[in-house]
Amino acid sequence: MSLPVTVLIAAKDEEANLPTCLESLDPAERVVVIDSHSTDATGDIARSHGADVVQFDYNGGYPKKRQWALDTLEIDTDWTFLLDADERVPEDLWQEMREVFARPDPDEAYLITKGFHFLGQRFRHGGFSHDAVLLFRTGHTRFERLIDDPSRLDMEVHERLIVDGSVGALDTPLIHEDFKGLEAYIDRHNQYSTWEARLRLAYLEDKTYGPESVEADLFGDAQQRRRFLKKIAIRIPFEPLLWFLYHYVIRLGFLEGRPGLIASQIRWHYIAHVHAKMYELRQQSENVNGTDHE
Repeated sequence: MSLPVTVLIAAKDEEANLPTCLESLDPAERVVVIDSHSTDATGDIARSHGADVVQFDYNGGYPKKRQWALDTLEIDTDWTFLLDADERVPEDLWQEMREVFARPDPDEAYLITKGFHFLGQRFRHGGFSHDAVLLFRTGHTRFERLIDDPSRLDMEVHERLIVDGSVGALDTPLIHEDFKGLEAYIDRHNQYSTWEARLRLAYLEDKTYGPESVEADLFGDAQQRRRFLKKIAIRIPFEPLLWFLYHYVIRLGFLEGRPGLIASQIRWHYIAHVHAKMYELRQQSENVNGTDHE
């Protein structure tokens, strides 16, 4: 018997990851792949597994891909579940969802851990896994609306869901494992660092991430605590080095062997790239303002 949940998978050129993701979704009543006109076999793979495929054309601004799907698609199930193509749902997590759906008074949404797998192994140390609201009652959430971003990324990057109601948490993590390789992983984070550089500058200048965002609260849920800590981190000198020490030393990433070192180094470089791009954006702004005053 299928469960009353629609799974939304954001995708573009995901033929390497999509088969294992879709194979883990048999309990769901409906699966929808939101594609961005992939040039590989993404669409064919999705349809062969019984998923619906819809195409998204991004024209800039808000909404991006997932919010567009929430606004546009007819979702008849009581629950909606957001996934990336490089994630898989273990049976224990499905069992937790069955228990949630059977409750007379469940929470409006649930945090789920994205269990980090990297270079062929599951990480138990390093602090790379994180929680996000991924399961929610249909119609009770929306993505935060952040600054207008000229990067042309058509999918939410680190935007979080704002929930109208209570937020619970499930214990079993997703399996988050990208089969595209390190080159694609690093390329994607290069794009993300451009987005984050603009977001951080906007916050430092205007004290806001945008018109509507998750509240920063040290004593709130996992999303709110993460936002609070990020607001502190962006003001700390030597932030890239501190993130490396956090993952590799404090969170014991060194126990993962060479993959733990590589993952921690990538995190260091990601934050360093954010700072470098913030510097470049400030220089460009100063040059434009200087020209305007001549």
